Amino acid sequence: MSASQLDKLNRSITRCTRCVRLREYCTQVAETKVARFRSQEYWGKPVPGFGDSHARLLIVGLAPAAHGANRTGRMFTGDSSGDWLYEALHRFGFANQPTSTWRDDGLELSECWIAASARCAPPDNKPLPEELMNCRDYLIREIDLLPEVSVIVTLGGIAHDTYLKASGWWDHFRPSERPRFGHGVEATLPSGQQLLASYHPSRQNTNTGRLTRPMWHAIFERARAIVDGK
Repeated sequence: MSASQLDKLNRSITRCTRCVRLREYCTQVAETKVARFRSQEYWGKPVPGFGDSHARLLIVGLAPAAHGANRTGRMFTGDSSGDWLYEALHRFGFANQPTSTWRDDGLELSECWIAASARCAPPDNKPLPEELMNCRDYLIREIDLLPEVSVIVTLGGIAHDTYLKASGWWDHFRPSERPRFGHGVEATLPSGQQLLASYHPSRQNTNTGRLTRPMWHAIFERARAIVDGK
């Protein structure tokens, strides 16, 4: 049942028009494009979640990249962040291949679902607080439709806070007791689920060495161990 409900949710996400600024920006980007992708037809719509309806691992990112997921139509697909993510997911048994170039390239996830804080590409990769609030309901519904999740990986501080708010844990904890964000910081939620924070694999982090491959792989090695009950 959850698979069909997730499909229905994804269809509603792609039709969303709640944020005028974001819809105008995504449409503009899809029309103007960039030179290296001039021959491609951009997706240009809100990007739905992606993965296995029996997911044990939930990954929450920030938002589609203007010339990544906003172009290809799938989360973390067609940009350097996706190169880092899917290589790691494949390495630790959550994906059938290490690359993700287009929404119909044969990639399949196992025990993993990928969501985002905002489903439309924002200017300068910075969604406004009200836009994050408008989009939060979609993550709330995904969390409800993925009851087998045992570990949540949040990519960046905004995604970390967005997950806590969407899951209800933000209001459950006193401010001083909320699970904090920091790379590799892990918290056990009252539900028994593990919340694992990571720096986002953005170029700003990977090109500067703030996030290295060993640091990144350690996150998914730990996620794999949790999923496997080790």
